[in-house]
Amino acid sequence: MHMRETSNPVDKTLWLVESALGSQLTLDYLAQACGMSRFSLIRVFGVVTGHTVMRYVRERRLSEAARQLVAGASSILDVALDAGYNSHEAFTRAFHDVFGLTPEALRARSSLDGLNLMEPLRMDQQQQYLELEPPRFETSKPMLITGLGGRFSYETVGNIPELWRRFGAFIGTLPNEVMGAAYGVCIGAEGEQFDYIAGVEVTGKAAFPKEFVQVEIPARRYAVFTWHGHISAIHAMCNTIWNKWLPESGERHARAPDFEKYGKSFDPVTGNGGFEIWIPVE
Repeated sequence: MHMRETSNPVDKTLWLVESALGSQLTLDYLAQACGMSRFSLIRVFGVVTGHTVMRYVRERRLSEAARQLVAGASSILDVALDAGYNSHEAFTRAFHDVFGLTPEALRARSSLDGLNLMEPLRMDQQQQYLELEPPRFETSKPMLITGLGGRFSYETVGNIPELWRRFGAFIGTLPNEVMGAAYGVCIGAEGEQFDYIAGVEVTGKAAFPKEFVQVEIPARRYAVFTWHGHISAIHAMCNTIWNKWLPESGERHARAPDFEKYGKSFDPVTGNGGFEIWIPVE
């Protein structure tokens, strides 16, 4: 167990971003300032806000740049430098990617109408905490999970239920399947994306459908949170775990897969029956 900061990491990240929009903010710097690993910060920020950290940084910078341009900024290069870009060209590419027009065109138009600006997130508006039972701590056995996978960001998590819908037809039909539970496994991937697998435990490799993927979950210590209510609470539950329990617990998130476990009592049609969330800690 490790002592660590108890301040809310999303609040702190938002404050750091707003206080240094023109600085060379990096994911490593923000994670270190919050006393977290890169992956932990990505998880907690995405769960709470629905945004990736660095996309939020980029769109906040460009939104403030758009305001400067509409106000009649004389030098686009100065605006670019204020937004953390080293060149007019890099700034123009990023600006066009987000807003669909060049900085010059916006300055000439002198209006923010129709622009989808990223407003600063208030540091108290994202909090929706649940009353959770204290977790139990278990050392998991090694498991081999097989199922359908996809790569997501915290802006595309709404597509995960469709992954489960497609996988549901396979549950109970697979060779070497361990009956009685299904697992949603989350693994850090490139940048601020993550791989998610909707699957079941199997006892060995076999002739699975060609679109299936597999992941090995090693034996390690987990904090296990149980929820007896509806699946729709999963977002608020994750928010409570990552943004409240973890910073206050003295535990450190381990660089290992975390997963949801859906037992026999869970009804995928109604969403009732409860589930568990397993968070690797060290």
